[in-house]
Amino acid sequence: MSIQSGGRSGGGDRRHFPPGPGRSGHGSLDLSMIIVGTSGWQYRDWRSAFYPAKLASRGWLEYYAERFRAVEVNNTFYRLPPRSTFTEWRQRAPDEFEYAVKMSRYLTHIRRLRDPVEPVSRFMTAAGGLGEKLGPVLFQLPPTLTADVEVLDAVLSRIAGRARVAVEPRHPSWWDQRIRATLDRHGAALCWADRDGRPVTPLWRTADFGYLRMHHGTARPRPRYGPAAIRSWVDRVSSTWTADERVYVFFNNDHGGAAIVDAIAFAAAAAKRGLPVGRTPDTVRPGLE
Repeated sequence: MSIQSGGRSGGGDRRHFPPGPGRSGHGSLDLSMIIVGTSGWQYRDWRSAFYPAKLASRGWLEYYAERFRAVEVNNTFYRLPPRSTFTEWRQRAPDEFEYAVKMSRYLTHIRRLRDPVEPVSRFMTAAGGLGEKLGPVLFQLPPTLTADVEVLDAVLSRIAGRARVAVEPRHPSWWDQRIRATLDRHGAALCWADRDGRPVTPLWRTADFGYLRMHHGTARPRPRYGPAAIRSWVDRVSSTWTADERVYVFFNNDHGGAAIVDAIAFAAAAAKRGLPVGRTPDTVRPGLE
């Protein structure tokens, strides 16, 4: 089967979680369809390029959160912070801000999704400190982990109703209609992923929201994305979800501030198409053009 197959499916037994101010269609004041951000905010080479040179790093989160609508937190994958850290992050961001958080590698890479009860409970207890600012929970799977419908079903059952969930498999055995049906039944999004300007996952719609990760492009200076690649992803998103749904787009190509430039370009391209876009800077700082 082609990994390009998509379409407006995604019915299934939808699991809903309590509404919060950052969630379109759940009593939110922010009805943005496209929420663009970056994978992390603490990069030294963003000083002067994005953050003012004289701004201490302890102020970077506030600076970022005033300009973007969401961030994907990757360090939760390597080491799960205490609940107090999540609570502090919640307090430091505007009301409508969202944190997408990456599930601990202890569950995804060490346990390889098996015996999920304790790891999911521990993770969600800690991440619960974000309160209404908790966005999707991302499960990025090891590239050597092959598909297992029963294991996936057990994991998604443990987190059902507690948060939106996106799953990013990286082994081709997952591109199976049984996996698609399992994601759909739990209302979990298949994470769309791009490398080198091309999709590396099927373009399945399995939830009432979307999640896209842009890992690295081929435009110069690398790893930026060119205008054509960005427009093609805006087209795919707009043809799969409607304006009253939500799609999270995170740029993971942090080197040299490429993620900042590309996030702004994606938001501009989406706005040009008439799509509602969440808060994003209008321009980049001098030196990032």
